[in-house]
Amino acid sequence: MNIDTKGNRQSRNYSRSEILRRIAWAISRPLFQVSPRVFFGWRRFLLRLHGARIGQDVQVYPTAKITFPWQLEVGDWSAIGDRAIIYNLGRIRVGKHVTISQGVHLCAGSHDYSHPALSLLKPPVTVNDQAWICADAYVGPDVTIGEGAVVGARAVVTKDVNAWDVVAGNPARVIKQREIGTGPKVSTLSPDPSGGEHY
Repeated sequence: MNIDTKGNRQSRNYSRSEILRRIAWAISRPLFQVSPRVFFGWRRFLLRLHGARIGQDVQVYPTAKITFPWQLEVGDWSAIGDRAIIYNLGRIRVGKHVTISQGVHLCAGSHDYSHPALSLLKPPVTVNDQAWICADAYVGPDVTIGEGAVVGARAVVTKDVNAWDVVAGNPARVIKQREIGTGPKVSTLSPDPSGGEHY
């Protein structure tokens, strides 16, 4: 079967303004990457400068890779850990008090495999308040992680996760419900995705 696959390479997937934003972010990205680990305010500033909506006391680590800041929204007291990949061709929204642990891949980009040219798709990803995406997990396009849900380490999530579910595996399946203990609080600060505590 002879399939013409030139269309996807030749099509204009980005507007001129988006191309200019990509160039500007490429120039600024080294300033993000080489900043000391504790310079969270500086990285918040750079992300906001490039159009991200970043809440209060958000902690984004310097090795996190964010494709398009203007397609990112992160709520108060959330964290994006070391080596996290925020592949946000489409919009990625992270709620409040969310932990995105090290090595997590949030993928808001794909291709239409039913189209000969594998046309580019930009479905959103949403991670709601108080959720935790554990180390090296993958969350695919057009997925919503419900409030308080936990995605286990190295899980592969391709379907929505309900609020307060704990999922694990490949493909991810529900293994239990998350229950919040009533014991004394050790800290009111958000968990550090590297295993420590937010400061």
